[in-house]
Amino acid sequence: MGEYYLVLKWLHVVGATVLFGTGIGTAFHFWHALRTGSVAAIAASARATVLADWLFTLVSGVLQPATGVLLALAAGYPLSSTWIVASVALYVLAGACWVPVVFIQLRIRAIAEQCERDHSAPGEEFDSLARRWFYLGWPAFIALAIVLWLMVARPA
Repeated sequence: MGEYYLVLKWLHVVGATVLFGTGIGTAFHFWHALRTGSVAAIAASARATVLADWLFTLVSGVLQPATGVLLALAAGYPLSSTWIVASVALYVLAGACWVPVVFIQLRIRAIAEQCERDHSAPGEEFDSLARRWFYLGWPAFIALAIVLWLMVARPA
């Protein structure tokens, strides 16, 4: 089990780091761009955020449950352990917030790019999407922070 377990653990820790780090990093960058009101900055940030979500968040988001299940089995933890069940539930919550956020980011990007081409200001749809994006981010962030704690603490 030694080397196999260590490779799985490393992949799981790297996946968690990438998932959480990319999430908080892109969220801050995009939120900061939204606050500037500059459609050029918003469009550029949205392009980078969407790309990072596909390259990093999605890949690590798939890697996490796969390596987590394999780690639990390798370590002999029952998948019905309370901390594992809670982690899965919180992970599903985070994912349920993330999926609409991706589509919101795509729409915000399209609106910002159109406004940049037209030299116009974004309207109510843009403002509504930005609010929804912001409010969906919090439960996802909190859920993943708790999952990280459960992953480390593995409480009985």
